[in-house]
Amino acid sequence: IPQLSSHTLAALQEFYLEQQQREGMKTSQGFNQYSIGSIEEDWQLSQFWYSDETASCLAKEAVVAAGEGGRIACVSAPSVYQKLKELDGKDFSVCIFEYDRRFSVYGEEFIFYDYNQPLNLPENLLPHSFDIVIADPPYLSEECLQKTAETIKYLTKGKILLCTGAVMEEQAAKHLGVKICKFIPKHSRNLANEFRCYVNYASGLD
Repeated sequence: IPQLSSHTLAALQEFYLEQQQREGMKTSQGFNQYSIGSIEEDWQLSQFWYSDETASCLAKEAVVAAGEGGRIACVSAPSVYQKLKELDGKDFSVCIFEYDRRFSVYGEEFIFYDYNQPLNLPENLLPHSFDIVIADPPYLSEECLQKTAETIKYLTKGKILLCTGAVMEEQAAKHLGVKICKFIPKHSRNLANEFRCYVNYASGLD
């Protein structure tokens, strides 16, 4: 009978314990559907949530960049969307563009999005109608970045905040005209690839 190594078994048990604890949180009073982790990461969809501190920093940056009454688009960046909703701001609005239909629990603010069809968006979504677009393409490939860039350029009035691997610096500049920031984003689980933020405006991330 095949058996797991003691190390693998321990890791698996830790994973199940974490899962049970999260489920327990969901059923306890005071559960916030917008808190990061309320919807589990799906690694098969290349989902990796930001740490709470990173999501907060990016959300606050987006609010400042959007300005009073601004509109913010989160493209494949659900943990920033969740943090924006936690801020409960009355002077900005936000939409989440996601392939994962679990995020449809967020109602009208959810827009189904497949980067393979970058301009397949609702007809009532006017071009250049968002003050800032925050995007985190799911894959570190030029094809994925190029297609996501089409979406970003359609949505934004001008400002772009891109989060992707450091290896994508040249392609990010080529397709979106963005430059790398000093701010180093972190994830709730450590990623093998170095991750960075890129902007095309004077941001608070430097």
